[in-house]
Amino acid sequence: MLELEASFRPLRLRDGYPPLEDLGLIGDGATAALVGLDGSVHWLCVPGFDTEPLFCALLDNTGGGWFGVTPEGVVAARQRYETDTGVLVTELRTATGLVRLTDALALRTGADLTDDTPADRGELVRLAEVLDGTVELRVDLQPRGGGLARPAFAGLEIQAPRLPGVRLHLRSSHPLEGLHNRYHLTRGDRVELVLSWGRMHRHHRLDAEATLRQTATAWRRWMTGFAYDGPQEEMVRRSAITLKLCDHWVNGSVAAAPTSSLPAPVGGVRNWDYRYAWIRDAAFAVFALRRIGFSGEADAFLGWVLDAFEQSRHPRIMYTLAGGPVPDEQVDPALGGYRGSAPVRWGNGAADQRQHDIYGELMDCADQWSLAGGEVEPGLWAGLAGAADAAARTWRQPDQGIWEVRSEGRVFTYSAALCQVALDRAATMADRLGLPAPLPRWRATAAEIRRAIVEDAWNERDQTISEHLDGRGGVDASLLALPLRRVIPADHPRMVATTQAVAERLGAGDGLLYRYRHHDSPDGIPGDEGAFLLCSFWLADNLTGQGRLDEAEKLYTSLCERASPLGLLSEQVDPVTGELVGNFPQAFSHIGVIASGVALSRAKEARAKDPRQGAAA
Repeated sequence: MLELEASFRPLRLRDGYPPLEDLGLIGDGATAALVGLDGSVHWLCVPGFDTEPLFCALLDNTGGGWFGVTPEGVVAARQRYETDTGVLVTELRTATGLVRLTDALALRTGADLTDDTPADRGELVRLAEVLDGTVELRVDLQPRGGGLARPAFAGLEIQAPRLPGVRLHLRSSHPLEGLHNRYHLTRGDRVELVLSWGRMHRHHRLDAEATLRQTATAWRRWMTGFAYDGPQEEMVRRSAITLKLCDHWVNGSVAAAPTSSLPAPVGGVRNWDYRYAWIRDAAFAVFALRRIGFSGEADAFLGWVLDAFEQSRHPRIMYTLAGGPVPDEQVDPALGGYRGSAPVRWGNGAADQRQHDIYGELMDCADQWSLAGGEVEPGLWAGLAGAADAAARTWRQPDQGIWEVRSEGRVFTYSAALCQVALDRAATMADRLGLPAPLPRWRATAAEIRRAIVEDAWNERDQTISEHLDGRGGVDASLLALPLRRVIPADHPRMVATTQAVAERLGAGDGLLYRYRHHDSPDGIPGDEGAFLLCSFWLADNLTGQGRLDEAEKLYTSLCERASPLGLLSEQVDPVTGELVGNFPQAFSHIGVIASGVALSRAKEARAKDPRQGAAA
């Protein structure tokens, strides 16, 4: 769980790899890095989130590459963020001394994180300070695939064969003999390191402390916009910063996660590249961000969605962060995978799947855009109206669904429900803005879909809405999102029953939920998976919507307590070991922290004003 006053703990390795909860995220709005409790950068792609990794020891601890700043003989360490920032502090204790390592991807002086202009400097800044005793400090930089170094510009020019188009430069306050250096340091000594890319002849003055201070100031200035006073406030604060660290500040898009191929579960093959932006993430993210004061980020994401849609001429389920098509999925045989969990994949094979919920996600974003004052021009409306018509045509047709199954398509209830959302939002927008539209037809079809979900998808024997529109198939946790999308109220009798069925039949213990049971709902991928955190946040939302606030808060608190000591969450949790698994950190999970906290806070406020509301069911 999030520790504001972190305690020292021994360094741990599992199969030679750090557990995910021992990693901290830093970023600059263009890319992100993961720094381990051991002082090593285990993950960094330059110059952008979805480019070739410079360091990916997280996917291969011998050949992936890393950047370590570590004293010899570490016996314990701890990590924390400087308050309300993306600046990470790691303290490493040896038998003879104590080192404080401060890391950040540097931000420009005076950077305004609310503006859609570049704030990054293309620099990783690392400051090691000896707080006590004496240490032997190791500084090791090893790009993936090796690297060659030569003296240049008061430092080292580094050539990384796998990144021929990227110019790397390393500077230090101490002499650099090559990519591997050792320094004997005593109390008060410092080593300043700056790794830069894309800049060789023009460098900022080497002053790591000033750069880190300016970077922290920019983060704190951004966080003055934070507005939330409810349960788990510190966790919600950290989730807001984590989402910002997954955000491409210029484009406005949000990466599902900054990593690729972290397995869920360990040892399995469900290893996907999540360094892209899913349209469905946008609708949930915008809802969450706007309600904690960050309307600028919400509007930027909405604008990105509509720009990407117009450029692609038809809605895709995911895009690159720049709004282009996602690369074809490829296996990288040179990397062994996290804890031996091969294959490692780049690109995403689900990008071209048929997922009919995309129409509802797109239209919900457009509706939120217009409600916030965004203009819907005739060309954009023509495309949106076409998407609504597509929803009306396809809602009874099979697709791969929200969970992106790689088996034969089925007629998923959730996909049909989001087609209903598409038609409902399209009709609402057209009516509100006076746009040309076949309103009677859209509204009639929306009503027909809602009826089909409540009646045709109802499984009387199992007392639940089924994952398939004909009432067959297994229980599906995605149905918990129906009230969130305003398809069925949370307190509708059949939604109450569905909530109970999901909790009982998909429960993995202690409030955790599987997305579905693989023997009931085959997805074309071998092996099982962990419990999906966002589904548990949806369960909390349903309990809140049913007035079961004490149960909802107990569940919400337990989910937040599953975060790492830095307050970071992955996509899934191994229900047996409690380990965080899957790509890390996962934007969807942190969206759940924010959205569920807001819903619970508002419900508690309403109950305080009227005690008849929110009574336990």
